[in-house]
Amino acid sequence: MESTKKYWKGLEEINKTPEFVEKNKNEFAESLPIEELLEGSGLKAATPRRDFLKAMGFGLGAVSLAACNVAPVQKSIPYLIKPEEITPGIPNYYASSYKGGSILVKTREGRPIKVEGNPNCIINKGGLSAQAQATVLDLYDISKLKGPWFKGAEQSWEDIDQHVKGELNKIQASGKTIAIVSSTINSPSSKAVIADFTTQFPSTKHITIDPVSYAGIITANEASFGKAVLPQYRFDKANVIVSFGADFLGSWISPVQFTKQYVSNRGMASLNEKRMSRHIQFEAGMSMTGTNADSRIAIKLSEEGPALLALYAAVTGSSLGNSSLGENKVADSAIKLAAKELLNAKGAALVVAGSNDVATQTIVNAINSALGSYGTTIDLDNPSYQFTGKEADFSVLLADMKAGKVGAVMFLDANPVYSLPNTKEFAEALKKVSLTISFSDREDETASLCQLIAPNHNFLESWGDANAVEGYYSLVQPTINPIYNTRQAEQSLLIWSNNPVSDYYTYVRNNWEKSVLLAAGKKWDEILQSGFVVLPAKAVGATVFAGNVAAAASFVSAQSKSVAKDVELHVYQSVAIGSGQQANNPLLQETPDPVSKVTWDNYAALNPKYAESLGLAQYDVVTLKGGEYQIDLPVLFQPGQAQGTVSVALGYGRTKAGKVADGVGQNAYPFLAMSNGTFQFANNVTISKTGAIEELAQTQTHHSFEGRNIIREATFAQYKEDAAHGSGNHGAKHETYDLWNKYEQPGHNWVMAIDLNACTGCGACIVACNTENNVPVVGKDEVRRRRDMHWIRIDRYYTFNEEGKQITEEKEIDHIEGRMENVSVVHQPMMCQHCEHAPCETVCPVLATVHSTEGLNHMAYNRCVGTRYCANNCPYKVRRFNWFNYWNDSRFDNYLNNEFTQLVLNPDVTTRSRGVMEKCSMCIQRIQAGKLKAKIEKRPLVDGDVKVACQQTCPANAIVFGDANDPNSEVSKALKNERTYYVLEEINVQPGVGYMTKITNTGLQEA
Repeated sequence: MESTKKYWKGLEEINKTPEFVEKNKNEFAESLPIEELLEGSGLKAATPRRDFLKAMGFGLGAVSLAACNVAPVQKSIPYLIKPEEITPGIPNYYASSYKGGSILVKTREGRPIKVEGNPNCIINKGGLSAQAQATVLDLYDISKLKGPWFKGAEQSWEDIDQHVKGELNKIQASGKTIAIVSSTINSPSSKAVIADFTTQFPSTKHITIDPVSYAGIITANEASFGKAVLPQYRFDKANVIVSFGADFLGSWISPVQFTKQYVSNRGMASLNEKRMSRHIQFEAGMSMTGTNADSRIAIKLSEEGPALLALYAAVTGSSLGNSSLGENKVADSAIKLAAKELLNAKGAALVVAGSNDVATQTIVNAINSALGSYGTTIDLDNPSYQFTGKEADFSVLLADMKAGKVGAVMFLDANPVYSLPNTKEFAEALKKVSLTISFSDREDETASLCQLIAPNHNFLESWGDANAVEGYYSLVQPTINPIYNTRQAEQSLLIWSNNPVSDYYTYVRNNWEKSVLLAAGKKWDEILQSGFVVLPAKAVGATVFAGNVAAAASFVSAQSKSVAKDVELHVYQSVAIGSGQQANNPLLQETPDPVSKVTWDNYAALNPKYAESLGLAQYDVVTLKGGEYQIDLPVLFQPGQAQGTVSVALGYGRTKAGKVADGVGQNAYPFLAMSNGTFQFANNVTISKTGAIEELAQTQTHHSFEGRNIIREATFAQYKEDAAHGSGNHGAKHETYDLWNKYEQPGHNWVMAIDLNACTGCGACIVACNTENNVPVVGKDEVRRRRDMHWIRIDRYYTFNEEGKQITEEKEIDHIEGRMENVSVVHQPMMCQHCEHAPCETVCPVLATVHSTEGLNHMAYNRCVGTRYCANNCPYKVRRFNWFNYWNDSRFDNYLNNEFTQLVLNPDVTTRSRGVMEKCSMCIQRIQAGKLKAKIEKRPLVDGDVKVACQQTCPANAIVFGDANDPNSEVSKALKNERTYYVLEEINVQPGVGYMTKITNTGLQEA
């Protein structure tokens, strides 16, 4: 007989059946014993409530969490006793510094979530680079060591200290050297610690070596002027700038500082005064600085020396060595015209070179001296201390290590096994040292060869200071307790040398109170709030050039001939990845290169015509071989690349950096060559085809505007005659028809203005937007599928002067004739335009995207069902579809999917789930916070109360945001500028973002 079916009224009844509970016991918490629930969390069933709160991420915010190393459970539990300085939902800001520049660190409930520039910083003046914006994610990196290690096993700090002290005393008694190898240290307190350590152990030597060296400039200045310093360059005081391969806007010395200076003579303010500097760039590879130059001339690496000698001859009237540029008639003519420009701007001219060769920099010094640049555009008396490394000192250490004269080596913020050209030689020499210690926060390439690792704090966990330039002292202060069982390197040195002051905070404070604070007349608490001290600048003294130009010219001529073999290799720093120190940061790996738009890889950049002559196609994998070293890289066609050259970025090819960086790209450091006492970034290689193909992940291969008038340009001469020239604001406008009623914005009308003349394309805005708005990283494979999630992108447009045609798609490059060297570039930030007649709003079937009364296009994420109609209807292609839960899926590159990196999420912005469309919100959370603050203070909202993330970080001040209903706001004034136009205004979507025409000072061609 058939049994009667059993029915249930609701899920509550089903939930209680034994069959259902047994089948789904892994999914229902109530069916599991408490011991199983807590398994792996570090807690026990009888865990005290205080420890439970720590595990939940409360107590003293993440400070308590950091002390217990457990995964946070996503539950909100109220404070029992609220810390005095913390109000839930209200951010705290702490002044600190990063690479010598003063910053503000935003914390929420005790956890750092965002880094901003300090507007009062005399170096960066409120701007920040992409690398600085990404640093907050480095804090929560789970690839870091959880505590000290000795011979591959975790040890206590007490055992480490006992062992090291005993070994150091033995080494000191033996007469062998103790070496501290570091990158540049400009911290006065760190230097004092090393000095105290040396007092205790007199055989100690401090050797400084930087992955990317500027020793050539320092040594040349010592020979030329008797001052072994890296000068401060003043691009703001230069009317004419000539650069030979120096990417000073992207990676050379202090790019944010130089960008601020550079744009001050080229942005909206200076153009309104009808003044603009001239910038001429000679280089082999297309750099970010080259894309911003008024005139860019492609030269081979072997032509750089002769070009400088030719410029010296044209400026001084006396020739030296081989100044022939051979068949490069364009460069030869440009040198002569550049010399005239420089002489006309005598006293306000500046020549810089990216070479690390002493002889090359000596010739540059001679040219600048003849132009009267010292004391005006170059300051030797108030130098920069951002890079002080010298390869010559390291070479002596290496010889001593090989000879068995070194008893101990300590590595502080240095990874020479990765960043040296002679890695194998150094690794072998390291085996002869009895005590090897690394202060690295992870088991990196050098630390993995050391006996002992004493992991250092992240700078956001540290006390410290910096003296980046003469007279400018900034503090580093912690914003969170150490997440792992790490210890500041300086404190380790204090303990190992039995210093009477072993606490580094006390040491730093004592050091400041007896020196900096005394000189500045300030108190400690004042400096904690302001973050820095500025002492009066030193008077500029007389500068007399005494360098041996003839000897330098002879060396440069010989070196140029040696490089001119096979294919000339140009090794450079990527703007985002830099030297590779932050290579394990996925925010930086996914930041597109400003020129090539490639992410997650380095590559062999070749001129398309030269690649064609070699029988190479785009994405062909080739072998680059120089000496005994070789690497395989995919080919990228790069317009503007000099014929006969190949460019490869440093910072990739890490093997022991972490999950994100390991195996990404290839290491180019071994291609560096030691010459004249310094590392050279030019060499020669052979290229051979492997037969493999590897598609690069690029972000600008899928947005085409089909030749529409997106970029509008004019020359400076045209602008001076008519400020609206090229903007399209003259003549009859395209007739438009309205299908919608006009929106009324009685309160605020939020709009934006972007100055194309200021934007350099650096990408800092992209990373700032990511960290502010919880924009996920998707990884290399997803970018290849055109699924990048960036809310703001920077479009790069080429103009090939052969045909005067703008190129937006890589596939069109093949149709351009000529050498493909003479190319101009424009960068254009593009985000949601918040159109008044937004075409996305009319096609959404669920009203997920709607218009606000303040002129913004909103997204209601919980309404969106993922039809993507809005993306299809958007003419700007700025809407992003969330294909997966990128922020919480372990398949996507270790970004926000572990127990600590989720702490970096901004709690004011929801994380978006799979199947949801997202895009720029104009940082609506910041707008609301600004309005709330004004309301609490019982005053109206004023201009400047609200700054969006991209605007706040922009080193060039290219982005202005504000209320169009306020006629006195900066954005209102900017949008009334004669240069302002709107992208695709002819289709009458009425965008809320205005752009200002790109102005180029093309005086070189007209001279």
